[in-house]
Amino acid sequence: MLKDIQSQHDFRNISVDKVGIKDILYPITLRDKAKGNQHTVARINAYVQLPHNFKGTHMSRFVEVLNNYRKDISISSFKLILDDLCQRLDSSEAHIEVFFPYFIEKISPVSGQVSLMDYECGFIGSKTNDKKDFVLSVKVPVLSVCPCSKEISRYGAHNQRSYVKISIRYSKMVWIEELIEVAESSASAPIYALLKREDEKFITEKSYENPVFVEDIVRNVAEKLINDDRVTWFEVSSENHESIHNHSAYAVITRDKRG
Repeated sequence: MLKDIQSQHDFRNISVDKVGIKDILYPITLRDKAKGNQHTVARINAYVQLPHNFKGTHMSRFVEVLNNYRKDISISSFKLILDDLCQRLDSSEAHIEVFFPYFIEKISPVSGQVSLMDYECGFIGSKTNDKKDFVLSVKVPVLSVCPCSKEISRYGAHNQRSYVKISIRYSKMVWIEELIEVAESSASAPIYALLKREDEKFITEKSYENPVFVEDIVRNVAEKLINDDRVTWFEVSSENHESIHNHSAYAVITRDKRG
């Protein structure tokens, strides 16, 4: 039998907060609101807490656990993954972060052209003893037109691509698609992968008629999340990549609705 070095005793009496694997690329299957399932590739980090008396952790066991669940990554399976990590690696704490592109079929507003938009999304879960935590996050590109520029300029107004990031904890199911819609409806206009000339005209005019500051965007999102009884905690930020400055404008709101 081969010697198990990792399980040998360590005499320094110092526990390790997080040890595991980072940036492993892995194919996963997600639940898709429109089509049932969606296949994508995720970048995954997985860690456990290492007790002071163990010399090391067993890195291969992280991949073994991931392999058991790669066909169904969801909030329900996250709980099972965390339990398995704790059990397989003999730890009271486990953490897993899954970041992935999520694709949604979008139809351009006038021409009806169909295209796929990708969004950066993430599942972040942790378990400490019997307490579990799960955070869903999305990062959504949108269009924003500056209200001040529109007001003071004789012609047009400066606009920019903005990125709205929403992270939530929730008590009942919230779909990725719902958070994306919240972000897009809170900006001047949504962004599409494919637009024809008539669509460009529509989006340009729509955004011009709906100018928003970075503060407006996060407040618009926050208002929707505050009124959603399923959401118990949220953090929303917006970063506007300014077209007339060599810096970004940024705003963030965090709220815990549990009191």
